[in-house]
Amino acid sequence: MKFIVCVKQIPDPETPASAFKIDPSGKKVVPAQGIAPVVSPFDAQAVEAALRIKDAQGEGHITVISMGPASARDVIKHALAMGADDGILIDDPALQDVFDPHVTVTVLAAAIRKVGEFDAVFTGRQAADWDWGVTGPGLAEVLGLSQATFAKSVTARDGKLVVERVLSDGFETVEIPTPALVTVSNELGDPRYPQLRQIMMAARKQITTYTLADLGLTPEQVRPRMELERLYIPVKESRVEIIEGDSPEEKAANLARKLREAKLI
Repeated sequence: MKFIVCVKQIPDPETPASAFKIDPSGKKVVPAQGIAPVVSPFDAQAVEAALRIKDAQGEGHITVISMGPASARDVIKHALAMGADDGILIDDPALQDVFDPHVTVTVLAAAIRKVGEFDAVFTGRQAADWDWGVTGPGLAEVLGLSQATFAKSVTARDGKLVVERVLSDGFETVEIPTPALVTVSNELGDPRYPQLRQIMMAARKQITTYTLADLGLTPEQVRPRMELERLYIPVKESRVEIIEGDSPEEKAANLARKLREAKLI
């Protein structure tokens, strides 16, 4: 079977709050000094889901696609070290600091079509930076694929995918025909950690780079439909007043009086 996995490079979610900074005028996150960006954790689990099917069948081919700057090669290399077979990076000046999910879906769909035939596309349930959660379903819609979201396990059987999905009150198992798209949730479990030998082998693999022109797209086709109005770190404020009293009963009475004065009771 042939699989495609979409991965994204994001700021490390483990970055200390004290090191997290933004540029309000530029409306973007300032990279933390000394902390390298990483693959979105849900996307690493999407790679793991494809690898588990490949391992179970004893064969298969996994192509990893990422859209971003040259540094995004690192997240592709990580997926290759995990066991993926080849990688594609979409890097174009017109795609710098993309915020609009519509643009992301348009570009990734064009790259997937360029890859050719496939049995399934895997994505994370959402990116761990903006938390949109719409890229996977958007790709399924644009590419005309059956889809299953929030997967905790995925297996292949008789040309179909059997997906156990996470619901708000439990789980459900569905069977979908291929080609299909599956968004993978963290309930899948931890992705495998590449060994040194695998990392070294991945470092030698070539990554194909495409521009918008290579994908047959024009800047007009990736013009954002959304505009980021403001990016800021919320200010948290709290006020605490200690209710005094010589006994629990007096404290309760003083609290009740305060609440009546504030017209809360």
